[in-house]
Amino acid sequence: METGMFVVKDMVSQEDANTIMNALLEVWGVSRAEVNLSKGEAMFTYDKRMASAIDFEQAILDSGYQIAHDQHNPGDNNNLVDRGESDESM
Repeated sequence: METGMFVVKDMVSQEDANTIMNALLEVWGVSRAEVNLSKGEAMFTYDKRMASAIDFEQAILDSGYQIAHDQHNPGDNNNLVDRGESDESM
């Protein structure tokens, strides 16, 4: 299992955080999702054979939120921060 993270724009309430977390949990291959509202981060554990960055970004977009794009690579669509192998410490 891999762990990834996105920074989500315009996430201001616990309801927003719950919506994003539930959207990520619905992506095939995701076994765990967690949202840090104060940091605007959505973290998740997934099987990379079943899901990709596009799946996670689309789930967040479909929920009405946007991914904060890397300011160093504004044209880069892959804003997934890969945290590597999960150590189940999430």
